[in-house]
Amino acid sequence: MAAELAGERCIPCRGGEPTLAAPQIEELLPAVPGWRVVDRDGVRRLEREFPFADFASALDFTGRIGARAEEAGHHPALLTEWGRVTVTWWTHAIGGLHRNDFVMAARTDKEYATLTEDDGQGS
Repeated sequence: MAAELAGERCIPCRGGEPTLAAPQIEELLPAVPGWRVVDRDGVRRLEREFPFADFASALDFTGRIGARAEEAGHHPALLTEWGRVTVTWWTHAIGGLHRNDFVMAARTDKEYATLTEDDGQGS
């Protein structure tokens, strides 16, 4: 299901749509292993921390995710630190989670897998 999600097109979300309900979130969450739902300021978000060997690798990943976000018109919060990047997806226009967030989480995982396969880090 992760590959299917990663291949989906993000649907423009301008607001007025409902956020995903708990059963919908529970149905989609297994498709993005390692991601967790967090609540910040009353807003549900998807979040995952990705480990790296150094800051340069973490920064490269941040740039790649930023590029994918621009392509999709859907932007996460990215925290880049030495040895890790924390990626947080949610839909600002509706103040919570939308299917697009799970699509982008799956794409993030795919990008990470590509990077770690290339440098032998593993996940």
